[in-house]
Amino acid sequence: MPIPSATSTAAQSPADKQRTILLDLAFLRLWTGATASGLATWALPFVLGLAVFDRTLAATDLGLLLAARTVGFLAAVPVAGVLADRYSRRGVVLWAGLAAGISAPVMATGLDRSVLLMAAAAAVAGAGQGACRPAYQALTAEVVDEGRRQQANAAMTLAVRVTTLVGPSLAALLAVFLDTRALLIGIGLLWFAAAFVPGPGKRPPTAQDAPGASAGPARTSLLTEFAEGVREARRHPWFLAGLGALTAVIATGYSATGVALPLVSRDEYGTEVVLAGAMTAYTAGALGGALVIARWRPRSPGRAALAGLAAYGFAPLSLVFPVHPVVVMAAYAVAGVGIELFNVPWFTAAQREVAPDKLARVSSLDFLLSYGLAPVGLAVIAPAIDAFGAAPVLAGCAIVCFAAPAAAALVPSTRAFSRRPTCDDTP
Repeated sequence: MPIPSATSTAAQSPADKQRTILLDLAFLRLWTGATASGLATWALPFVLGLAVFDRTLAATDLGLLLAARTVGFLAAVPVAGVLADRYSRRGVVLWAGLAAGISAPVMATGLDRSVLLMAAAAAVAGAGQGACRPAYQALTAEVVDEGRRQQANAAMTLAVRVTTLVGPSLAALLAVFLDTRALLIGIGLLWFAAAFVPGPGKRPPTAQDAPGASAGPARTSLLTEFAEGVREARRHPWFLAGLGALTAVIATGYSATGVALPLVSRDEYGTEVVLAGAMTAYTAGALGGALVIARWRPRSPGRAALAGLAAYGFAPLSLVFPVHPVVVMAAYAVAGVGIELFNVPWFTAAQREVAPDKLARVSSLDFLLSYGLAPVGLAVIAPAIDAFGAAPVLAGCAIVCFAAPAAAALVPSTRAFSRRPTCDDTP
């Protein structure tokens, strides 16, 4: 059982509990760094797309660079999880941000000169992005006391959603005045901000810190320590069930968004307005969902979160039948609300339930499976549509999105995302 953090909720005054989390300087620094990394992450594909537009980069080269970034991300996530548990989480954020920051001007140097150099730099950028994810997740638990973590996670996910809108838009605005190389250097500066702005966290005490505890065994290999994180995840049935549902929804629902929505928008509606409107509605819904869950405390938070995750099924379902474009946009707005009703309690539960010295590794397992398998879904859904047609494939995606969270909800500990018994579980 994890040991509570040094700063317990019992020590908080009523004024501290009611004060907005963004007035906490330590969290504000962390939030600013995460926002900078989010802007850099979402702006990079758009800036590279501008390079294709002005013919300094070929479309096939763009695909290679984005693939290299994905490989770097997936390779770094499990390693960063181990390092963030072994050493300072703040240190991992620093070095990850520096690596991604240095890679940006290297890409600018290779532009129109060496695609291989750019691909190597893109892989490093992806590694920096991947290393930041579990480290930021664990660092949030160090910086914020347990009573305000749900509010903090909602603020962090708000930053993510805002950057999905602002990142490409800001890049497009700056592109009027700056060339692609200058924009890439700007992305590097954002990563440097992500590296240097967050302050140090305070690692919660663990069992090894107790008086009389032994120093423990010597450091083992990265693979062995990652396996310890997997074993910790297996101690929490709610986590395994929720992760399975999340992975299934992202691999199917996300693939429907990435592949089928543009096709349906073009072939069924004959306009890109449906594509743009649905994506905007999704982001707007996610922003609204984050605002709601920052304050809402449902009686069964895990079941409510899984219901929100299942709401993603309305997105592919809206593409199965010929409906008015407003219905498609409304469905994507509902999906956006639902995904944040899941994300925030999910992150908060992991920070509360997982042993503090294994939190980064468990978080890295989360990102590795949920986001790591998404490219598989993207690769499969297009051939499946060609073979069976869009409607059956999208209907199948919707069924998976509804059924996977429902199956996860059958696990008793998912009621509260906790191994501890709740009032509803007592006889």
